[in-house]
Parts: sequence; structure tokens; C-alpha cells
Amino acid sequence: MSYRPRREKTVCFRIFRWRVDAASASGTRDFGGVMMQSEFMLAVFLMAVGISVAGAGTHLYQGLTQQEAMLRYDGRTVFGMFGNLIMSFLCGPYIMLQLGVRSREGETISISQLLIAAFVGFGWAFITGLLITAIFISITG
Repeated sequence: MSYRPRREKTVCFRIFRWRVDAASASGTRDFGGVMMQSEFMLAVFLMAVGISVAGAGTHLYQGLTQQEAMLRYDGRTVFGMFGNLIMSFLCGPYIMLQLGVRSREGETISISQLLIAAFVGFGWAFITGLLITAIFISITG
């Protein structure tokens, strides 16, 4: 007995192959989901890099200075001010996510506050991850 593939799979593969060939020939993206998967995974990777750097930087800052990391731009000197500004930019996504989970004494967590903090935090993490990845690629070649 010889093996025959099912007819539906062959037709489905031919249609899929035609869509990929047509999209690559015309220079457009397939918004059906197949061609956009790599762009989505790149965005998720950049957000993961941003959150990882922000979390590690926040805990390192808190461990070295023995004070809570906050979004601020004050300092005793000009160098302290710029140090706090850089720390706030790099550690900002993690701090934003922590701010969204905090609540006042005796109150529950506000869903709207949590969603806004997550939206801003992950958007900020994308920018931070993009910056860190670009610096890493430019140094390593």
C-alpha cells in the first residue's frame, strides 16, 4: 500500500503557499496572521528585554543605595540629578508596574489604575528594550 496524503491538507498548503508567494512578490505584508507572527514575537522579545533590565536595575539600585527606587529627577548635585534621571528611565517600566498594583490602606486594587499602569509600563518597556538591544547589537556587531 502506498501512502497518500489527504486531499484537504494538500489544497490548504497550496493556498497557504500561494498567499506567501503573492505577499512576498508584491512586497506587502500578509495581515492574515502568518507573516505578522515574526513582528509580534520581536515586539514581545523587546518588551521582555525592557522588563528584565528594568527589574534587575531596580533591585540593583535598591540594594546598592538602600533606598526605594522612585521616578524622580532630583539630586544633591548635577551628577546625582542625572543619575536619578537615567535610573528613572531604565527602571521606569518596573516601577510603573509596581505603582499599578499598590493600593491605599484598606482598599482593593483599582482595575483601571492597574490597566493604565500596565499599558504605560509595557509601552515604556518596549522603548527601553529597543534601546538596550540596539546598544547591545551596535557593540557586539
